[in-house]
Amino acid sequence: MIQEFQKIEKIYGMLELPGDKSISHRAVMFSAMAKGKSIIKNISNAEDVNSTINCFKNLGCEISFHENKVEILGKGFKGFSIPEFKLDARNSGTTARLISGILAAQNFESEIIGDDSLSKRPMKRIIEPLKMMNAKISSNENFTLPVKIFPSELTPIKYEMPVASAQVKSSIILAAIHLDEESEVIENIPTRNHTELLLNLEPEFKNNSSIIKVSKKKYPVASEYFVPSDISTAAFFIVLTLINKGSELIIKNVGLNETRTGIISILQRMSAKIEILNQYSIMNEKIGDIKITSGELVNVEIPEEIIPNIIDEIPVLSVAGLFAEGNFRIKNAKELRVKESDRIKALCENYKLLGIEVYEFEDGFELSGNIKNKNVQLESFGDHRIAMAFSVLALSSESKIKINNFECVSVSNPDFLDQLKSIIK
Repeated sequence: MIQEFQKIEKIYGMLELPGDKSISHRAVMFSAMAKGKSIIKNISNAEDVNSTINCFKNLGCEISFHENKVEILGKGFKGFSIPEFKLDARNSGTTARLISGILAAQNFESEIIGDDSLSKRPMKRIIEPLKMMNAKISSNENFTLPVKIFPSELTPIKYEMPVASAQVKSSIILAAIHLDEESEVIENIPTRNHTELLLNLEPEFKNNSSIIKVSKKKYPVASEYFVPSDISTAAFFIVLTLINKGSELIIKNVGLNETRTGIISILQRMSAKIEILNQYSIMNEKIGDIKITSGELVNVEIPEEIIPNIIDEIPVLSVAGLFAEGNFRIKNAKELRVKESDRIKALCENYKLLGIEVYEFEDGFELSGNIKNKNVQLESFGDHRIAMAFSVLALSSESKIKINNFECVSVSNPDFLDQLKSIIK
């Protein structure tokens, strides 16, 4: 569908957003692995999370939905059933990569497939370490989906992460957690640590590296989970509030995990008025309310070490940068090229359509100037974060802007347009 946007007057009110997508994936997986009934409250309603749920239904789990919770009857250690169909991750890289670690430890053959977009994304980064653990995995010459996984006797591993990727780290952990002997994952650049927190893994820190030790001792048990609201989803509403004068918004119960709050720290360095209220913790995850007040922003240098922390928020951060004083510049973000779209290319092409000066690098881009063109149709490239980032821009611009294939936002937030309507004044 083509979605049209016009300039709003201001943002005002309060939002309660669906659960964090990353935590929801993991809560479903750990509940399915555990023996007995687990309950997940405030689970994400994203299509990606539904892909994970459907995969575990295919593996024999009973999963039922109630008014405000999901109940999962877990199969226990190596208790999954042989899947009747291929395991379809659809557009979800988290589903495909994390479930690969679980399947590598099972006693049956399985195959993971995905949609056209996911089938272009790299799987070599998880195939290589799993093969080092003696997993039997086959893929095509490009190391992309489909991937077949065969029964094998896994062995422990000591693995130093060559790329900063929470998905790779989690895939290895989920394979290693089936072994009596301990494995080690060494992480030199911090990434999302939801897997470690939910499994009560306690990393050791040595020479600026994190050493995660894991064995069967930490295998999941049936639990009750509460999933905080998704800060990556909140980021679009945060930026929209900041760049529209006279705006104020409170977003309730947002996950404030330190590996995810880079977007807040960068915006605060840009002089954003953002306050954290009512902080508390559940299952090792920090949660709180975010209060945002509009104001003038100033672009700042974005350090390399924070990039893994903000990688999903860079599209909407660039929109904040466009409305800020000075040029917006991002480097060391080559990982953007292997997301749901080549996000560097997608962002640059859309900004050029708006008449903005854009300099594209292999690992980033730079923006300068103002929106010059009116009545522009932009492309989502089938990427939910590109679609939502440019909707924030469109709602803040005097130009009439349309976005093609806007329905892709359902991958992470099917209720995005209704949420917008509730806070636009």
